[in-house]
Amino acid sequence: MPDATESGVAYLALKAAQKLYGKATDDLRRGEFERVQAMAQRQHEVETRVLAATEARDVVVPPSTLAAAMAEIRDRYSDEEEFVADLARNGLDSASFAAALEREMKVEAILEKVATQAASVSDMDVELYYQYHPEQFRRAETRLVRHILITINDSTAENTRVEARRRIDAIAARLAKEPQRFEEQALKHSECPTALDGGKLGDLPRGKLFPQLDHALFELEAGGVSGVIESELGFHVLRCDTITVAGVLGFDQARPHIRKLLEQKRKRVCQQAWIRQLLGAE
Repeated sequence: MPDATESGVAYLALKAAQKLYGKATDDLRRGEFERVQAMAQRQHEVETRVLAATEARDVVVPPSTLAAAMAEIRDRYSDEEEFVADLARNGLDSASFAAALEREMKVEAILEKVATQAASVSDMDVELYYQYHPEQFRRAETRLVRHILITINDSTAENTRVEARRRIDAIAARLAKEPQRFEEQALKHSECPTALDGGKLGDLPRGKLFPQLDHALFELEAGGVSGVIESELGFHVLRCDTITVAGVLGFDQARPHIRKLLEQKRKRVCQQAWIRQLLGAE
């Protein structure tokens, strides 16, 4: 098992490499590797100070919480062998990874404890934030959209361009006569995972779909069904279920979001001030 400090730094370097570059540490270029290592070393030093602080007394990570976190991470891999191999690439094994994860969770718990000292958020604070940040509460027009997709794949007989077009045209013809069958037709024929939910893509603002789909969607009226549209994925038919017009989020709707935002900001300020004081005592 690697040395505790080495494994702790390796764990932090792994996270930094993924966050900054989307890579494993052994895939980093020299400059990237040096930056990641410096960040990991410094963070490990800060965490060591946090763990030695008075506020760390009585803070523990329940074994069940650690086990659940480990299980969630393992589930991202196809099997245990892949998980262990990935750890090895980053200078870790299962035991050292668990120890580093527990350390990280304990640091987070200590910082949450410190954050309880943050100034409370008053109703006046919330109201003033709403008054002085009106641009944050403007809501764009959105449309609840469903689609049916037939993909194009010339290596499959039923998905050659000609056959895919024939199939989507037949679906579009049925829906032109009976648009209420859209969800049923999506479930039966769509080659998108959304088929299981009647083709539902969600309540979307402009710019979230391929340009040709986006343009067609925002030309539809509520309840309208499009003609056949081609995108990079294949052929589509869209239905616009509802339209939510652009507007401004009312204060009563915005209040809980603002309170949460301000509380999080004050917690961060409190934590950062505490860490600065802690490091200043070195």
